[in-house]
Amino acid sequence: MRFLKTLTALLLLLALAVPAGAETVVTSFYPVWIFALNLCDGLEGVEVRNLAAPETGCLHDYQLSAGDMRALAQADVFLINGAEMESYLTHVFDALPDLPVADASLGVKLLPSETGETTHNPHIWLDAENAVVMVNNLAEGLMAALPDRAEAIAANRDAYTARLTALDGELKETLAPVAGRKIVTFHEAFPYFAAAYGLEVAAVIAKEPGDALSPRELAELIATVRDLDCPPLFTEPQYADTAARTVADETGAGVWQLDPCVTGPADQVPLTFYEDVMRRNAETLLQAFGLGE
Repeated sequence: MRFLKTLTALLLLLALAVPAGAETVVTSFYPVWIFALNLCDGLEGVEVRNLAAPETGCLHDYQLSAGDMRALAQADVFLINGAEMESYLTHVFDALPDLPVADASLGVKLLPSETGETTHNPHIWLDAENAVVMVNNLAEGLMAALPDRAEAIAANRDAYTARLTALDGELKETLAPVAGRKIVTFHEAFPYFAAAYGLEVAAVIAKEPGDALSPRELAELIATVRDLDCPPLFTEPQYADTAARTVADETGAGVWQLDPCVTGPADQVPLTFYEDVMRRNAETLLQAFGLGE
């Protein structure tokens, strides 16, 4: 507790040392950044800065740096995923109590986490219908913080949510042939995707990225995959696939990649990045079940 109080005090000093900037939007991590880039497209003089580096991935155990706090101290608004993804928010609120924060998860029906470590699973953006809600929430926060830009933000919101709504319908149609199929995923990133598009996450390889499986856990996973009649195993491009390959060698199950859209290029990012990733995931699923080209 003493350490946390000291950290908060240091962050407060750092924040106060930097004058507030104008027209600066800060996002917590990659998918929120992609949404914000779409909402701020064409807004001259508005800088959209992403707090976590583009290779960070999900914010598991993410620690705020002094640079992060300087960025937030200059921000007009902080856009977050919410749903307990950003575990550091208490420190931000203590150091910057007047910082406007837009929570993208408001109104999203949250699924429980299976780990027991958090109340909810925060990977809400992997359902395109949720993404529409998230973009609407972020747009409201942006318009409140940048009222002179409200008309342009609203126009971008309408165009982007129309694309995301179309994407949701497309994914449901594309994945209809694999409705009810079981999959095994690398970690708990895909419950929302599975629920939205008719799949069942029957097992999870690792509860948290970076967790090494013990020999007992690995043996149990191999037995589970065999009991499930060896459904496809899905790893993520952000993490090593050693455990999945071991299970595949023991069971004959195929290994494929699903991308949770938490990493990507830092520059020249296409505004369709999220849509492109979701479509690739759908095609990968079809191929994994022998239905793709």
